[in-house]
Formats: sequence, structure tokens, C-alpha cells
Amino acid sequence: MPESSRLATDIAAILRRERHVQRLTQRQLADRAGVSQSAVARIERGERVPAIPLVERLFAALGRQLAVTVEQLDSHLDAEMDALAGRSPADRLDELGLDRLLDRLGELPHLLTGSTAALLQGAPVPVDAVEIAVRWRDSARFTAWLTVAYGQRWNARWGEFGGLYLEPEEPGEHHWMTRYGEIRAQMCDEFPEAIEVRHGERSYRVVPLVAVELTDPRAAALLRRHRQRAVDGRTPDIGPTARTGR
Repeated sequence: MPESSRLATDIAAILRRERHVQRLTQRQLADRAGVSQSAVARIERGERVPAIPLVERLFAALGRQLAVTVEQLDSHLDAEMDALAGRSPADRLDELGLDRLLDRLGELPHLLTGSTAALLQGAPVPVDAVEIAVRWRDSARFTAWLTVAYGQRWNARWGEFGGLYLEPEEPGEHHWMTRYGEIRAQMCDEFPEAIEVRHGERSYRVVPLVAVELTDPRAAALLRRHRQRAVDGRTPDIGPTARTGR
């Protein structure tokens, strides 16, 4: 078994979600299951597939049990994209809380990038956080905003938000939870060429899809899958209304 796999990642995500739903800390879940807090943390980091008896024990402590099935490779992504393709961009943007977060960013210079930029340009890709590009020279302003927004940084070691310095210069993923929602940052020396897209009464400055695919492996993989599905006739191709500009 490889050191990490989608199965390990899925188990980690489901365990975190169920624990958060029940408002339990890792320590509280560990006490319920009669295991160590470090064991819970290891599983939630998703670094490797854990022992099945341990996983069953943790889910039982949450009143849950695992169900095992098989499916076509990565078919979960196809199913998710099919579901997203049937939803309006306005609904998805509202669910993401994009406008509220952008309004709170105020004068902080930024561009929308990653899967958020792809969504705004018509791609039905999953988006779980607002993704922005921020220049390194604006790092101090970004840190000040995160402080005001009660930001907590993603701690990959513990599989939770918190316990790390907010500053982007400090080690750790550029991923924070704030009072306005989750935000990921792609730190850069200079902004790439931007385009402007419009939804409803609002315009958004975004990184073009070509640049997204070159700079964001996570979003690039989803976009390649989306385009292949369009070639195969399984989903409509991307067709944003956009104009170029700085």
C-alpha cells in the first residue's frame, strides 16, 4: 500500500467531518474510542491507510459505521461535476460566500485564482474555499487582515485549523479558516495577467484558465478532467463571458 492514497484521504476527510458535526475535539473522540489522541491525528492527516479495526472503533464511537463499495476509478469526481453542472453559478457563489469575503478583503490587492477562478469562468469544478493570489510584498497587510478576521491556519500535522503562525512567511500551507469562510492563498512576486468576468451585477478579476493550469496542480487536474469530459460529450465545454485587463 502506498504511503498515501485517495482511500486514506477519504477516510481522513469523513472522520474529520463527522467529528466536527458532533462538535468533538480529537481528544474527546480519542477518549470515547479508548485510543490515543495522536492516533486520531494520524488518521485525520490522511498520510497512509490506517488499520481497519481502528477506523471501525473510531466511527463506532461516533455512532457511525463504514460502508465499502467499488466504483469506476475517480468516478466520484465525475458524479460531483455532473451535479455541479446542474447548478447555477449564482447559487454556487452564494454558497461559497464569495462576495461577502471579497467585500471584507477591502483594499487588499488580490486576484481570484485556482478552482474559484475556474468556477467563475464556467467550469463545474468542486470549490471548497475562496482561492486568491496575493503578492509577497502585501504579506503584512494580508496577515493583518487574517488577524482581524480571526483567522486560523490549517495545521497539516494535526489535521485541524489552529496552532500555527498566521504569517504566510511561516512554514505551513497557505490555507486559513476565517470568520468569513475558508480562504487559500497563492503567494507570488507579481500578479499574472488578469481577465475580468461578470456575474449578475458584479465583476471579478480572475487568473485565466490557462494560467490556472500552469500554476495550480490541484485545479489543473480538475480542469483537465472537465475538458476531457467535454471532448467525450459528457459535459458542456467552458464558455465564460470575459474581457482581458490588468
